[in-house]
Amino acid sequence: MEQNVNFDYQRGERTGIPEAIFCEGKTKETILGLLEKFSSEGAPPVLFTRLAADIFHDLKRKFQKQYRYDETAGVAFRQPLNQEIYGKVAIVSAGTSDANIAWEAAKTLEYLGIRTEVFEDCGVAGLWRLQARLAEINDCQVIIAIAGMEGALVSVLAGLTPRPIIGVPTSIGYGVCEKGKTALRSMLSSCAPGISVVNIDNGYGAACFAAKILMTFSSIQP
Repeated sequence: MEQNVNFDYQRGERTGIPEAIFCEGKTKETILGLLEKFSSEGAPPVLFTRLAADIFHDLKRKFQKQYRYDETAGVAFRQPLNQEIYGKVAIVSAGTSDANIAWEAAKTLEYLGIRTEVFEDCGVAGLWRLQARLAEINDCQVIIAIAGMEGALVSVLAGLTPRPIIGVPTSIGYGVCEKGKTALRSMLSSCAPGISVVNIDNGYGAACFAAKILMTFSSIQP
């Protein structure tokens, strides 16, 4: 069954971030119909998030070829937005198990025309891994820090950088990790200043927040 979707064509003008289509919970027929609809050259920009690989690969080949699809991120878009945004975002993940959230953030920012650098597997269980990349991380203007378990990466990183940090707790972990709730509470209760936190597994939301920071800064550049 194909569902009725009311597309928000003015969202980009109002907020700076165009419409995104969250694919989880929608029927396969609905998603395939939307992918076909927005595949043409003159279609408005749209980002598909949480797009399962099996659904995308069921799309007719002629439509698949119109999209950039990343299976790890679960993200598809036709082409990046044509805009010049100053700065770069560092995406730092605690472990490779956080890859789908890290790359969701990275591909969202790529769609928005913003440069990124991804630093994977920098968790505090081996603090040297973070220390080794710190100079490169600090070359970026905004940091997205992604961690499950106890979420300690965010607090540690906030004590080592002057950059604003967006924390993303992930549902990675077991037992008392409570599917990300422990990481969320840890990040929200951090004593390190300069941290904001988004919802569990919300790589897309973190990317949009980082984009708005850089867009605001770009708008006041001479």
